[in-house]
Amino acid sequence: MYTELLLRVREDMTFYNRKCSLCWKNTGSRVLMIFFIGIANCHSIRRIRNCGIECSQGVHCKNKPSYDIFNLFCRTAPQSLIPNVLDNLEISTVMKCPQPNRCSLHLEVIGTVILNDYVRGIEICTMSLSSQQNQCMHVRFIKIKGKKSKHKIHVQANCFEVGVSEYVFVTMKTVPDYCGIKISKEYHVEDCNNKDVGKSILPCLTGKLQYEINEEKKNIIVSVSNIPEEYDYNVRLCLKRFSCHDTGAHALIKKDNSTKSVILEYSEILPCLCIEGWPLFPDSRRVRICPFQNDFDNLWDHIIYNPITQDLAWKSACPIDATVNLCMMKDEKCQTIPDSTNVKQNQALYNQVDTHPKLCMKFTTEKGSWVRCPFESGVFPAWGMKTIYRDEMIQIKIMSSVEAKFSVCICNRTQHTSCDNQRHASVYVGNSGFGTLNLTKDICNPNICVLGLRVDVNYSLPVQICDIPCNMHQKKKKSLLKSKARHLTKNEFHQRKCKKKGLSKSKRRCLTETVS
Repeated sequence: MYTELLLRVREDMTFYNRKCSLCWKNTGSRVLMIFFIGIANCHSIRRIRNCGIECSQGVHCKNKPSYDIFNLFCRTAPQSLIPNVLDNLEISTVMKCPQPNRCSLHLEVIGTVILNDYVRGIEICTMSLSSQQNQCMHVRFIKIKGKKSKHKIHVQANCFEVGVSEYVFVTMKTVPDYCGIKISKEYHVEDCNNKDVGKSILPCLTGKLQYEINEEKKNIIVSVSNIPEEYDYNVRLCLKRFSCHDTGAHALIKKDNSTKSVILEYSEILPCLCIEGWPLFPDSRRVRICPFQNDFDNLWDHIIYNPITQDLAWKSACPIDATVNLCMMKDEKCQTIPDSTNVKQNQALYNQVDTHPKLCMKFTTEKGSWVRCPFESGVFPAWGMKTIYRDEMIQIKIMSSVEAKFSVCICNRTQHTSCDNQRHASVYVGNSGFGTLNLTKDICNPNICVLGLRVDVNYSLPVQICDIPCNMHQKKKKSLLKSKARHLTKNEFHQRKCKKKGLSKSKRRCLTETVS
């Protein structure tokens, strides 16, 4: 009775993607409905006590051996045999549970046959697309009471054991096998994300992980619950890429361990650093949580500079889609250097890069932007430029710790990128460590600057000098102003010192004059 009622309901509806939505086919229109209870809850898996076969009321059927040699080859169908003698084939998943949390999954196949004198039964076979394993049930109709020709018979078989998330090919044929008369369907078994499968099938019992982070000691306390009590449990730290790569931090929780917790140490916080756990039995499923998935700061620190090849490289410890640019830091903002965009996944490489404290790398992702300046601290090969007033000439002196070629040009101070190409010269620095260039005094203008740039590399930042002193008087005047500024600074310093000691104004004045 239940089988016939179920089939009548199924004849009027269509299931879509194994979701809890039905499409009723009445009056030619489709109405999408969502059911949360009862038979329409597609995510619920029915439990059975025993597996077997069952036929429509009034029909006695029996499972015959599946190796019947007479059904190995098809025969020509009689002309009076209707082509749609096999009317329908429905497939669903059921669960057999001899013990709690020790269930097995089975396919329940319901075939509909139109009664005919030429058909003595049906054969239902399943084949796993992953293991190529075949299972067949050979059903014979023994007695048919009160059923006339062209009456529909429903056959239910649910002894086809399957695995979690398995793809299965199901075929139904007549007995005897008539050529060209069969129904075939492909079926996908529910995976561990299904609520019934996840809590009842052993390979899905992964356990529940909880953690506590101690950033000062750089360790993580991991606690495990909801795991099979008769098995040991593995816990480790790994870096999630295409798969999770071991970092070396690993622990085994014994089944008799009452605390079910371990301490794992890490070297640095990364967004792909994850905690992974799994019970110690074959084909066990793993559970994984990544507590730092939004912490990207350390990801950009993996920058390496080779002073010999002058290569600047960055390689990410985690998979990430980032656009990398070289930029020049100015007024707390990093201005992108043209033609320096690098969009290669997880890494960036720049050849022949000149070191400069303000030369930085800018990383941009959908989460935001980060800037790292690898040369702002530490000892790196560098160069500098200064001006010297000598013999009514302005001498530009470039000092470099490495052999290099430079370009010097005169620029307008208000337009840093606009230089006078007619006043352009090259300077070479060899083993002496410096090179010079003599310029005339006509560059003495508040709006004129001298700009130097290294040209024997692919990426370099300019050095700019403005307010060039063009005579000794101007140079001495600037030096005097600087010394007065230093003198006033000392006076103010000692006055404040006297005030703190509680000295009188006369003593303060005397001490200040002494310092002067």
